Amino acid sequence: MKLIKYIPGFFVCAILILLLNGCRNPMGPQPLEETPTRGNISISVDESFQLLLDTEIFTFQSLYPDAKIKANYKPEADVLADLMNDSVRTVVLTRDLTKNEKDLLFSQKFLARTTKVAHDAIALVVNRANPDTLLLMSQLEDIFRGKISTWGQINSKPSTSAICVVFDNNKSGNVRYFQEKYSLKGSFPANFFAVNSNNEVLNYVQKTPGALGIISVNWISDNNDSVSNRFLRSIRVVAVGNDKSSCSKPYQGYIAEGSYPLCRDVYIISRETFAGLGTGFASFVAGDQGQRIILKSGLVPATMPIRLINVKKD
Repeated sequence: MKLIKYIPGFFVCAILILLLNGCRNPMGPQPLEETPTRGNISISVDESFQLLLDTEIFTFQSLYPDAKIKANYKPEADVLADLMNDSVRTVVLTRDLTKNEKDLLFSQKFLARTTKVAHDAIALVVNRANPDTLLLMSQLEDIFRGKISTWGQINSKPSTSAICVVFDNNKSGNVRYFQEKYSLKGSFPANFFAVNSNNEVLNYVQKTPGALGIISVNWISDNNDSVSNRFLRSIRVVAVGNDKSSCSKPYQGYIAEGSYPLCRDVYIISRETFAGLGTGFASFVAGDQGQRIILKSGLVPATMPIRLINVKKD
């Protein structure tokens, strides 16, 4: 009789335990709280830096297994739009936000945080059959203004071969760079057009003798990357300068010292209101390991001191 007396109490306790567990975990295991090294986010990245960011993300996730970062590679204009309309919290661009853009985010109670992570350059590439691998900055400007439209006007040879300038995308940072550099308004000359990516620019230049391709140097800068090496074997890189004696190619040393004339910076911009995974990834790329990856990729680290060595031939 005493055992029967305590059975109802036992069932009540069991039911209470089940209810408490159900309240604490109604849908199974709960996601871990996001931190600088843990969580799941999407970021938008200028397509120019796909090779670099693939390596940075792979290394970061290898070090922090609870971190999952999905990179969406897009033209610059689309990357910026993703940040401004809150589609993503972190982006990679070749420019900082303007004052108006920062003010707009601030009006929405977001404070944009910008981290400069690398020094990059724009590379000019031509078909391997093209003997013209040197361009003066004055000639390049004349090409953009429509004053030079054939290769014969550059090399003074009796050639009417048209210069066909090809960009990676109409909305890319490469297009914006030259529009701002030469204060260009309206459309480019008729011999300019755009494809859909840096990859497509390189493929087009391989097949077109008169093409002048405009790409991010990151696509051809890493001597240890199979993609870079494949493209370097099929195109020629143009040396650029203000005069023939100062012309240089977009090699790492010339980018670092600023003698290559088509340089720019790379930024990671975040609108996170807390120390989340985007903030942690930006800190990683700007830190020692991330900067070493940038150095290996052929770009120039922005936060890590580098040493230039001048090798002289006897």
